[in-house]
Amino acid sequence: MHTDAIVLSGPKQIALTKLKLNEPGPNDLVIDIKHSGISTGTEKLFWSGQMPPFPGMGYPLVPGYEAAGEVVEAGRNTGFHPGEYVFVPGANCYEEAFGLFGGSARRVISEASRVTRIDPSHGPEGALLALAATARHAMAGLNKTVPDLIVGHGVLGRLLARLTIAAGAPAPTVWEIDADRRSGAMGYDVVHPDEDTRRDYTAIYDASGNGELLNSLVGRIAKGGEIVLAGFYTKPLSFAFPPAFMKEARFRIAAEWEADDLTSTRALVESGALSLVGLITHTATPQDADAAYRQAFDDPACLKMILDWEQSA
Repeated sequence: MHTDAIVLSGPKQIALTKLKLNEPGPNDLVIDIKHSGISTGTEKLFWSGQMPPFPGMGYPLVPGYEAAGEVVEAGRNTGFHPGEYVFVPGANCYEEAFGLFGGSARRVISEASRVTRIDPSHGPEGALLALAATARHAMAGLNKTVPDLIVGHGVLGRLLARLTIAAGAPAPTVWEIDADRRSGAMGYDVVHPDEDTRRDYTAIYDASGNGELLNSLVGRIAKGGEIVLAGFYTKPLSFAFPPAFMKEARFRIAAEWEADDLTSTRALVESGALSLVGLITHTATPQDADAAYRQAFDDPACLKMILDWEQSA
């Protein structure tokens, strides 16, 4: 069995390539991908060659951990049936390429335990479930405070703001330096940091991935306040100790989502409590992958780029 897949053969070297798939087993699903998203965080680091050493890393690499599609074959132990629609958080199923992510392909093979049933009516927005679950993971759980300030109005920042409101908490303030990205707020204010004079935030969530902001953020928290690092940071982080000492600042790192985050997020979306509308701004075919990845990473107006495998010839 073969598939067409997006393959990174090296930094900034990307193309649609045919790959051989591993044979599916009794616990596996064969899934035809309908839509896959391009991550502007970790995938950008692999594309640019800036990702620090990471388990399973190497070229050639199939990117993509935001994908949704239809089951076409189901192993006898899976409990799934052909025709069901699922979210796929990547797949390691290629004989000739690393599948550290592995979701950006026309057809993938995945263990059934990794996928999540979703409503097919979500269409391309179904591919956003992992990013929404990542935002939920940063906020949910014991001893976690919802944000009253979010830094960055990209997709992750918007999801954090929407989840805060869905939780019944007061609407957060969101910082954004790019004028084009200040639109699209749903029940909260988006401002340039220079326009905000407040210095008593309880919980600041950084969704920008800019580690150089730490000192500025320390100056904006109340005593005992928390700064949550929700982005991905490739360079060592540092901050001036005396201001953090006087504030008794707390720092927390938000890791990737877990299975219960995905389940809870799906329930929020299907109940209507969390909207994924307006987050996808650009769509491309897999044949245009090189241009699509460059635009996703370099164009500030591009919040989320989706590869449409249904429209692929």
